[in-house]
Amino acid sequence: MSIKIVYFVHGTTTDNELHKAAGWNEVDLSEKGIEQSKALRDKINIDEIDFVISSDLKRAIHSANNIFENDKEIIVDKRLRECNYGDFNGDDSSKVIYEEHIEDKFPNGECLKDVESRMRNICNELLEKYDGKTIAFVAHKAPQLALDVITKNMTWEDAINNDWRKTKAWQPGWTYELK
Repeated sequence: MSIKIVYFVHGTTTDNELHKAAGWNEVDLSEKGIEQSKALRDKINIDEIDFVISSDLKRAIHSANNIFENDKEIIVDKRLRECNYGDFNGDDSSKVIYEEHIEDKFPNGECLKDVESRMRNICNELLEKYDGKTIAFVAHKAPQLALDVITKNMTWEDAINNDWRKTKAWQPGWTYELK
């Protein structure tokens, strides 16, 4: 029993450009983000993907629509949301320090272990229903790091330290295997 997940992070947002941490806030893709998500379409093999699950935040939905247009069914699931930064949603991104919130919740928000719990829930559900399928996720930073923890048996500290945003190792989709 296994599922292949191809993970895509939403395009650049207006908040990203202003160095703000959107968290659960609804923010738009910037012009750059729109171009990024449309360009991604030409860098991936859409035919290998059975269906798409997007976070319910509009920046992810808009990215999913730009990447997959009308070629794939897009299911929206709030379990793929970014971490809720609580009081830091919409605040300066330098205040969002993942290493300090693995188990300790952001003020009036959640912690990374909460995101991991959401991701374990959706992964277990998918394994029960979609054995052998390839599913695209379009979401955010924390859910992707949670997949590193879940599928690669990494600690949260290792996932954070090896994050492609820190290593500058972006790629057009990351592959994970659920077993």
